Amino acid sequence: MPGAASDREFMQQALALAHRSGLLPYPNPWVGALVVKGGRVLGRGWHLGPGTDHAEVMALKQAGTGARGATLYVTLEPCCHWGRTPPCTEAISRAGVREVVFALRDPNPEVAGRGLRILRSRGLRVTNGVLADRAAAANEAYLKYRATGLPFVTAKVAATLDGKIATRKGESKWITDEAARQRAHHLRRENQAVLVGVNTVLADNPNLGPRCGPKFEPGRVVLDSKLRTPLRSQVVGSGRCIVACSANAVRANYLRLERAGARV
Repeated sequence: MPGAASDREFMQQALALAHRSGLLPYPNPWVGALVVKGGRVLGRGWHLGPGTDHAEVMALKQAGTGARGATLYVTLEPCCHWGRTPPCTEAISRAGVREVVFALRDPNPEVAGRGLRILRSRGLRVTNGVLADRAAAANEAYLKYRATGLPFVTAKVAATLDGKIATRKGESKWITDEAARQRAHHLRRENQAVLVGVNTVLADNPNLGPRCGPKFEPGRVVLDSKLRTPLRSQVVGSGRCIVACSANAVRANYLRLERAGARV
């Protein structure tokens, strides 16, 4: 039955798998999947990014012939359209899965309930809504984009209890601990870009890339109305720098930054 204890338990495992890759799979969502038969997990899958197997397909391949008559748990409604890869609904049907339990309907207009209807039309038992709130929280960036077309923004702030980020003379040292700094680097892997003001670039010459986990280079966005970003700064040297300026910026500075590899 929907929401049964075993369904929640296996869906929780699928949700834990969804972020296994450690990298943002943009423009796709994070998805995890399990193939279960007789209470045993036969296959596990997660999505690594565009052009790679979706979580369902990875789990089904791992389960092999054991998927016949099994239950597939997946954190998002299986896709039913061709993109860079074939529809997951076709792979599920071919594998002989008996039941599909998913957490959240996919708001992508190309899916949006069609995946569920296709599977049911082929005789599979389909349950949806198991741990939907947790699945939504795990994919809040994807869901916001699908609902509004706008980016999801994470504000990272380190401040003292009285709201300061530096001393009266402008001196600034770490006021966070090692765990908080590690989390900041994880956030850089989970977002497409990191944005700072030009004063941060001038004061710290930061790299703004992650220093831990799988290699991923986010874009560096600098708000710099007068184009004071140094040509030899680490953000420009990253090769993934966007500098946003005002209409009054000096054109010579614009051209120098463009030649250095920044997009202005």
